Amino acid sequence: MKIEVSWFYYASIIVSLLAFGAAFWLYKWVASQPSSNKRIEEVGQLIRNGANTFLAKEFKTLGRFCAVAAIIIFILLPVPIWTGNLMDNISMAVSYLFGTCFSAVAGKVGISIATIANIKAAEASTKGIKPSFMSGFRGGAVMGMAVVGSSLLGVTLVLMFTDNTTALLGFSFGASSMALFAKAGGGIFTKTADISADLVGKVELGIPEDDPRNPAVIADNVGDNVGDVAGMGADLFDSNVASMAAALVMASALDKITGGSMNMSMVFCYAAIGLFSSIIGVLTAKMNDKGNPTRALNSNTYVTTIIYGVLTALATYLFNFEWRIWIASVIGLCVGVLIGIASDYFTNDTKKPVHAVAKASESGPAFTILSGISYGLMSTLPSMIGIGLSALAAYKICEPLGEGYPMFGIAMSAVGMLSIVGMIISNDAYGPIVDNARGLVEMGDLGDKALEITDSLDSAGNTVKAITKGFSIGAAGLTVIALLGAFISEVNAGALEMGKEVLTGFDVLNPVVFFGLLVGAAIPPVFSAMLMLGVDRNAQRMVEEIHRQFREIKGLKEGHKDAVPEYDKCIRIATDGALKELIPAGLMTILATILVGFIGGVQAIGGFITGNIVSGLIFALFMSNSGGLWDNSKKYIEAGHNGGKNSETHKATIVGDTVGDPFKDTAGPSINTQITVISLVASLTATLFLTFSLFG
Repeated sequence: MKIEVSWFYYASIIVSLLAFGAAFWLYKWVASQPSSNKRIEEVGQLIRNGANTFLAKEFKTLGRFCAVAAIIIFILLPVPIWTGNLMDNISMAVSYLFGTCFSAVAGKVGISIATIANIKAAEASTKGIKPSFMSGFRGGAVMGMAVVGSSLLGVTLVLMFTDNTTALLGFSFGASSMALFAKAGGGIFTKTADISADLVGKVELGIPEDDPRNPAVIADNVGDNVGDVAGMGADLFDSNVASMAAALVMASALDKITGGSMNMSMVFCYAAIGLFSSIIGVLTAKMNDKGNPTRALNSNTYVTTIIYGVLTALATYLFNFEWRIWIASVIGLCVGVLIGIASDYFTNDTKKPVHAVAKASESGPAFTILSGISYGLMSTLPSMIGIGLSALAAYKICEPLGEGYPMFGIAMSAVGMLSIVGMIISNDAYGPIVDNARGLVEMGDLGDKALEITDSLDSAGNTVKAITKGFSIGAAGLTVIALLGAFISEVNAGALEMGKEVLTGFDVLNPVVFFGLLVGAAIPPVFSAMLMLGVDRNAQRMVEEIHRQFREIKGLKEGHKDAVPEYDKCIRIATDGALKELIPAGLMTILATILVGFIGGVQAIGGFITGNIVSGLIFALFMSNSGGLWDNSKKYIEAGHNGGKNSETHKATIVGDTVGDPFKDTAGPSINTQITVISLVASLTATLFLTFSLFG
């Protein structure tokens, strides 16, 4: 039986539509849940308005950037317009804009449901943990289904209409550039508000986390949505598209050599099955009345993983796909789960590292910081080994298939790791939804029982968020290794046309390669510093505003009913500062890539990407896990351990959590997008670097 890739185009479109149908049903279910508390509705509306206002301003700023980028792409890519085919340049620019639009929609969908689900989960907490959990999870699942359905549909449509994998890289670059700025901007916004609210509210005044007297409390809840929901949605949309793009670039090259379309068909088949497995996992997810929310979230992931493994094995048998490629994809998925387990160990408040940091905090905040950084650094080793072993195993397993297949095996390992990304996003979006719900419970004064339930849900959200971040970072690691292979494919295609020598690898003893390696390794720490300094500058402005309001609004500190904080001023500070700070860091990474390419050519870029991958993965894992560890150490003490709330130990962990906030929610998760952006820029500009470079 001859396999036609068009079959899998249509299958992917059908599964994408099923995902949209599931998202619509889940949306209607969440929206139909009761909510009668007037105070919660009022606060929820403030959060929704703030989130939508920020998103509108952010999209306006990014729209101008993307328009300029599209014009540059049209003029220069895939080759300068005066030397190539006009239609190729047009399709590249249109694909780029298509990617930015899809990524923006992913963020908008997330905000729309999250700002409804938080109200429903808060109200449901008065009835028990099960209805509150289901409202939060199904709210997150709307985003999971919509984001992955959009990514699969977008990739399919680009290839159907252009039949050009280079245009697919343009689509992926559009998604990545939007994700980079959305994650950076949302991360700066949310941590500006979170740090300011904690420092003034908890540390200075000793008032509860979501006390409505605090002028920054609404901005903090808005930040959960624009950073953790819209930003992470765009981030995982980008990761999923990039993994498919890298695999399809290599699959297309292999199919041209062997004839037929077996390899491209396999990529679409596995991606569609991954989304279908996530649909089943999401729709069958449940929790008992006395269940553990962390266990429920993790079991949903494991069920989806098993469904994917069984269905892809069946498809491999039916369509006579290569079993070695299937093994590579399953290895990627299993390693993704193992990376999640490793992240869980270092961040879960039932495990030793959190207890050790809480104990160390009895001696003051310096020991909170020292112990948290130390465990964060230790946490990078298991995940780095996992990523390395996954790439090595996939390479070696596929090596007997012939030239080109080892790197394709790594690409399929990344596709496998991200195959259940629909469930991963559902779990990830659950976190900020229940975090908001906890704040609404406190502001709506729904009682201690409801607060206890939402605290439990929030703690599970923090733990699972650390797991999903570890998962996405691991997937980014494999994806960019595959993108390095895609870069070599693009370089060699250009080299053959120009009659130049093809690339077989990069020699680190070559000074040009080593130059690129060192510069590439330095980009993630500089990128992280720029983002965290943005949070620092913005938070200082907001702290001054909070102090002013407590000083000038009579009765605010005492909680008089007629003393109302000026929430909108804190939201404006967070918005203006985030929009001011989000462009420079992202632009720096793109310009650095182009500069290194024009100095050292494709050899320097090979070293640049390699150094960026290794350094970026370490920094991303370290910062995400350290931040999660500090956050859950604080929550562990708030649960009554090591002195409990308002003790000196508690204040020490608040300082740790304040340091960890921009680690885990601004810089850390933005780095994996930065790595992807650099790899895609390199692939898209490969022909330019072959033509123009000083030492290439």
